[in-house]
Amino acid sequence: MNTKVMARNGRREAERAAKGSVTEGAARAGFTARGVIYLLVGVLALQIAFGDKGHQADRHGALAEIAQKPFGAVLLWALGIGLAGMAVWRLSEALFGSTGPDGRKARKRLLSLVRCVFYAFVAYSVLAFASGSGSGGGSSDKQSKDVTATVLQWPAGQWLVALAGVGVVVAGVWIAVQALRRAYHDKLKFGALSPRTRRLVDVTGVAGGVARGAVFAAAGAFAVRAAVDYRPDKAKGLDDTLRTFAATPLGPWLLVCVAVGLVMFGLFSFAMARWRRV
Repeated sequence: MNTKVMARNGRREAERAAKGSVTEGAARAGFTARGVIYLLVGVLALQIAFGDKGHQADRHGALAEIAQKPFGAVLLWALGIGLAGMAVWRLSEALFGSTGPDGRKARKRLLSLVRCVFYAFVAYSVLAFASGSGSGGGSSDKQSKDVTATVLQWPAGQWLVALAGVGVVVAGVWIAVQALRRAYHDKLKFGALSPRTRRLVDVTGVAGGVARGAVFAAAGAFAVRAAVDYRPDKAKGLDDTLRTFAATPLGPWLLVCVAVGLVMFGLFSFAMARWRRV
């Protein structure tokens, strides 16, 4: 057997392992962990909307809430491991392609790689928080301001921050549009869903995706404003962005709508954990 045949067989074996039950389990654990975090962030945002300003509606706030509960440490470790599983699954997609007819295209694989890096960072921050050696990434607001201040000092930093902000706005709009188009239908095992369950999945998928997209778009807009004004304090993390919704003419009710949407996205993530084709 020559070297090329051995390499081809080795690749096939690696691809088979990457698409096996272990990777599938890792992906489903990752969706579940994502759902828990979004669900908690949405609940914290609801509490802020109804006057309880002492909470922090972002990942750090969600982790802090979990840590205070019975068996909180165990839950934090489970979340971190689940998110690490999501990163591993996304890495397998980047290496071998995802499900669907265009799953092997370069654009899809690059997107999977970006998601892998993102979830690897989130998993690390959660595990560091669970072990007591980190702060879960710290406040999203402080992180945004610190990163913006650093990048603004770079050559062409103003342009970089502005471009990054525009990219986040575009990503937010794309997320919302994909949710409205119900693009997730192609990724679900719809044959396993009853008509009632399909309707419930659509309600959570559309409402959750639109709310998530709105938050991304708003955060990106604040980054653009920080770049234009050359003021890093104008950049906002998830918590500050959500609080801004309550400061609009619609008052706290807009924040209530967005917060309910984030709760819906958490529930949608649970549905993806159960019925997504991996």
